[in-house]
Amino acid sequence: MKQMTFADAEYAGKRKQTRKELFLIEMDRVVP
Repeated sequence: MKQMTFADAEYAGKRKQTRKELFLIEMDRVVP
């Protein structure tokens, strides 16, 4: 899976995801 940058996550969030989901994405990226 391609590593998602915060900018990518933020863009995806503006399209279809909630703030909580963005947080979970970021945590999944930071924590193995």
